[in-house]
Amino acid sequence: MNEEELLLKLSECVELGKVNKTSPYPPAMKDLDGADELTKQALDMGIRPSRILNDSLIKAMERVGQKYSEKKIFVPQMLVSAKAMNTAMAHLKPFFQSGEVKRKGRFIIGTVAGDLHDIGKNLVAMIVEGAGWEVIDLGVDVTAEKFIKAAEGKDNAVIGLSALLTTTMVNMKSIVQGIKDKYPGIKVIIGGAPVNESFRHEVGADAYARDPQGAVSYLNTIAA
Repeated sequence: MNEEELLLKLSECVELGKVNKTSPYPPAMKDLDGADELTKQALDMGIRPSRILNDSLIKAMERVGQKYSEKKIFVPQMLVSAKAMNTAMAHLKPFFQSGEVKRKGRFIIGTVAGDLHDIGKNLVAMIVEGAGWEVIDLGVDVTAEKFIKAAEGKDNAVIGLSALLTTTMVNMKSIVQGIKDKYPGIKVIIGGAPVNESFRHEVGADAYARDPQGAVSYLNTIAA
């Protein structure tokens, strides 16, 4: 297998959620190498880590995000793809730490104060990380103060706010205002089931994302 074929196969494994050789999913790839083995093989072959990330892993997660947006796959398929992606990324982590591979930027995400639902937030975090961003996940029930503290010293960061409930989405306004008062230049993106573009204008956020791929599309417009 040459470099192009290996990167293509790795990308396919991530897209379909083939984590490693012993992984039973997907059945059609039983006993074949998965993202774990193929990433190691790519590095052993001398393929640059940045090329593995950009030409294989990110492209795979772009396809996953697009298929999710088009309702061609659902949460379980996205989760296994993210697991395969994370397995491959574990091999690349030393190159991120050394600076050999650059991230597109930092994305700080959390579910707003009062809201304990995190499925949507977790999906966005996984897809954004798969798109090449460093993700700082603050978890659930996050106050404006926690977002502000996380953004300290990270002028190029983008902050993502998630809410599932109509009773908690209203907290976005004070959180956005708190962030903007402290860091006027930081971009804030909002998302969640009860949120829409009109509400984005109301709370003063910079962008609204209907789904994880929408968040990635916006982030790519401002990537350094």
